[in-house]
Amino acid sequence: MEYMSEEPNLLWKPADEIKQQANLSSYMHWLQQEKDVHMETQAELWDWSVNHLEDFWASIWQYMQIQASEPYTQVLASRQMPGAEWFVGARLNYVEQVFRHATPDRPALLFRSETGPLQEVSWQELQHKVGAVANGLKALGVGVGDRVVAYVRNNIEAVIAFLACASIGAIWSSCAPDFGTKSVADRFQQIEPCVLFATDGYRYNGKLQDRRSTVAELRQALPTLRKTILIPSIYEAPDLTNDADMLLWNELLASDTTLTCTQVAFNHPLWVLYSSGTTGLPKAIVHSQGGILLEHVKFLHLHMDLKPEDRFFWYTTTGWMMWNLLVGGLLVGSTILLYDGCPNYPDIGGLWNLVQEAGITVFGTSAGYLTACMKAEITPGQTYQLTQLRALGSTGSPLPPEGFRWVYQAVKQDLWLASISGGTDVCSAFLGGSILLPVYAGEIQTRVLGAKLEAFDELGRPVINTVGELVLTEPLPSMPLYFWNDPQGKRHRESYFASYPGIWRHGDWIELTSRGSAIISGRSDSTINRKGIRMGSSEIYRAVEDLPEVVDSLVIGVELPDGAYYMPLFVVLKDAQPLTEDVSKKIKTKLRSTISPHYVPDAVVAVHEIPRTLSGKKLEVPVKKLFMGLPLEKVVSLDTLSNPHAFDDFIRIAAQFRTTNGSAVSN
Repeated sequence: MEYMSEEPNLLWKPADEIKQQANLSSYMHWLQQEKDVHMETQAELWDWSVNHLEDFWASIWQYMQIQASEPYTQVLASRQMPGAEWFVGARLNYVEQVFRHATPDRPALLFRSETGPLQEVSWQELQHKVGAVANGLKALGVGVGDRVVAYVRNNIEAVIAFLACASIGAIWSSCAPDFGTKSVADRFQQIEPCVLFATDGYRYNGKLQDRRSTVAELRQALPTLRKTILIPSIYEAPDLTNDADMLLWNELLASDTTLTCTQVAFNHPLWVLYSSGTTGLPKAIVHSQGGILLEHVKFLHLHMDLKPEDRFFWYTTTGWMMWNLLVGGLLVGSTILLYDGCPNYPDIGGLWNLVQEAGITVFGTSAGYLTACMKAEITPGQTYQLTQLRALGSTGSPLPPEGFRWVYQAVKQDLWLASISGGTDVCSAFLGGSILLPVYAGEIQTRVLGAKLEAFDELGRPVINTVGELVLTEPLPSMPLYFWNDPQGKRHRESYFASYPGIWRHGDWIELTSRGSAIISGRSDSTINRKGIRMGSSEIYRAVEDLPEVVDSLVIGVELPDGAYYMPLFVVLKDAQPLTEDVSKKIKTKLRSTISPHYVPDAVVAVHEIPRTLSGKKLEVPVKKLFMGLPLEKVVSLDTLSNPHAFDDFIRIAAQFRTTNGSAVSN
């Protein structure tokens, strides 16, 4: 690997040895030898993959040696969206693909909590425990298509429970224990589960969080439950003599350990994930066993370059799709690390210390964590031994160019930085890394293979080097089968296909560059449209948060009844300093000089925190709706936020604004 300094935006390019050892290179060589398909570059490979969908996905099936008890008769029976039919006739099981990699040479799982030692789980132990829990579930009457839900920590038991569930053809769904009762009930009630896995509590940032009362409330809120399986984590196991509807985890582990994987159709549901639910009931998104299996082996093997000898870690909880993707590391034989705790415990370098301790080779985190480390001016490369770390992943929000540069200055020069962007909707990425390509500051390296992604202008035409709507014009196997309790598919169509019938609109602004990379400019549904000029919020954030005084920021644009437009910028200042006229002027000057006078806000307002979802996304649209006069209960579900108290400032400021300007909407 080489560190580049001759071009200001070119930060890294792979050495020839890295290219030769890359999974992508092996795959292209295989295509040449086995399929007589010749490609020399990533761009040529992507072009072939999206213009020959059937051939591409059939090659992934064969190259990754997908096990199936019955072969498919057709790769893609229908290309329409929604409703594409993939790998018709195939019968398989996700869990079989996991355990075909079982080996005594490497552990399957690593786990650490905030306070405990690093634990290892062998492939054999994992397989035996998955078999025991699967047989225990079957003894409880759980079968194909039944829903099993989990209110659990990101730990070993969570992975075992999920794999056990998938192995018998049941449908999994999980929430992290930092979700409140209403938030969890809003999700789980939709799918009528028969079994609940639950934890009694967890530790976060050094503090004990008791969840026993929440579990009791959930049991009352989920009338379809037949059993609750308690996983004692913090407290001693309770006496269940008088509670016939609850079992202890160890009782399941006492079952027969023989693992038998039930064969299911390619499009049989694997799990239900949920949209953020910041407004309205969360969408219950159903993904298929086969679709997720193929998408994850493709993305993790080819785009994250994961190999069996890798130790793979992404900081996540069981309530974020990155947990599902992390578990997918087992599909390619990698060892995965589970961490249950705060990323900043005992200090902001906590995750870097964990990377050192566990010998992580591929480390994924959020852009927010990386920018927080940058703001804190830490130097992980000097403080920790990161010699084994070869790749760093970033997602959750756009990583600004300054964040890219900080990685190469403060973490490691010989490091591949793979920024990715996708969504819960497909439980994967549309845009991601390629270890064959250089890394440019602020840019995602490539569109992922098999994803026919375009940027559409206002007339629905593909554009290059211009910001447009992120759309997919061809189907992916991991697109939702459907939404639960949406029998006519109305909500499903409205979510993705209302703007362009038959074409997936994701809701992001994107610029595709002439060299094949991409820049995400924020959510298109929170677009700033000032004097007819549309702009994404991320450019503003990059400029403002580059100032040493600013820790975080949020911008909105509000259409007023008289036709005027109000664009305030909210900032969180370092060390809770007061907002002075000098700082406000400095912010406006920065935006005027580095971007455009159109980006200068009408007001700069200091707040204590920027409200974010549990996965770290800024809540621009709910804040905008507050200023438009909508009440808080119609704007956001506070249970879905990582910091619900952050709305206190915005409620007060929005009320003052409406008193002065009047409501922007009719109540």
